[in-house]
Amino acid sequence: MKYRSNSILAHIPQNHSGELVLRQALFFREKLGMRIFLMKINKSNTFFPINPNSKKNKIRHEKALDQFTNFVKDHLQTEIPDNIILRVKWGKVIKTLIIESEEGGHEFVVLDKSEKHNAEDLSRADINRYISKSYCPVLSINKNYPTKKIKKIVIPIDITQGTKKRLYWTTFFAKKLNAKVHIVSALNVDIKESKSLAYKKAEKIKEMLQKRGVECDINILKMHGRERHQAILEYIEEVKPDMIILRTHRESRFTGKKIGTFVSEIVHNCQMPTFTVGGINQDLDPDSI
Repeated sequence: MKYRSNSILAHIPQNHSGELVLRQALFFREKLGMRIFLMKINKSNTFFPINPNSKKNKIRHEKALDQFTNFVKDHLQTEIPDNIILRVKWGKVIKTLIIESEEGGHEFVVLDKSEKHNAEDLSRADINRYISKSYCPVLSINKNYPTKKIKKIVIPIDITQGTKKRLYWTTFFAKKLNAKVHIVSALNVDIKESKSLAYKKAEKIKEMLQKRGVECDINILKMHGRERHQAILEYIEEVKPDMIILRTHRESRFTGKKIGTFVSEIVHNCQMPTFTVGGINQDLDPDSI
């Protein structure tokens, strides 16, 4: 890339659930060697925009930031290092995160996807909306299933989608975390796997990854009357990867198109982190990693 911020944004509610999200966000910060912005979003009860320059709101903001700072310090049991930056914002959670994804210059955003007792009471629809609207990739984690290692990464592929950005992020995570990549695709036609377009595309991706020093293999599944996401989910259950990397619709950010059943089902039915690469053009060069 021409410019890299080398920063992660993590949405951290100031409660017990937020502590669990914080623990996982800090895991990725440490393993990837990146700085991280921890953001608490206070819901605003007013219809009108808050004036951040008013004396009253400055005092309120300072108080909220002090409380959030103490919350993070209590979790760390030490002073906050320079590569952990705290932010407090006011407004609706999803809208605020969308704005921050555009203006903050972050590499990706960490968000809790757990549905029961979600850290911020976000619904499946809320998570899907953010994934489709975010200006940067989204790492959706389940706070109830702590990430302890990333050694196996699954990347489902579709012959209709581009590969450049997914290739970049797959290379990034695989090399940073010393992980093996499993390329998988599901066929709904009765032909020999090695003759399919999916296999040819997978071979091309495998060749590009191996060229960059990433260990990987290919798995072509037959759907046998199943939905595509069902076949992939059964494969994931069998392989038990530590992370999934998905490509969302390229045009979704601009047209309002939803992320689709396939991506939604994978994101919400996998306990492990899912990394969704969206549609904003970035100057991503896998050879720069």
